[in-house]
Amino acid sequence: MDYLIQNAWAQAAPQAQQPGLASFLPLVILFVVFYMFLIRPQMKRQKEHTKMVEALAKGDEAVTNGGLLGRITEVGDNFVKLEIAKGTEVKVQKHAVAQVMPKGTIKDK
Repeated sequence: MDYLIQNAWAQAAPQAQQPGLASFLPLVILFVVFYMFLIRPQMKRQKEHTKMVEALAKGDEAVTNGGLLGRITEVGDNFVKLEIAKGTEVKVQKHAVAQVMPKGTIKDK
């Protein structure tokens, strides 16, 4: 039957190439992009927040992550007390303070 239909033989397998620098280059570029745009700015913000939390002092006006605005009346190791209204104080974690406001932000009536 070989004279009507030719035999189909498989091709030889291609030689396996050694992984070189070119195969790792996209991975390296991806890591550099992630570092530049995500990791580094987040670390910078975290350092600034830690520095701000360490500098909290009595009398500072601060806003918490929950949106409470108040004057710091007491600073402890892990907690601060905020006076949010006359005679109303709340105790929050230091790291829950999102921002220190400029003096005079809270208007006393």
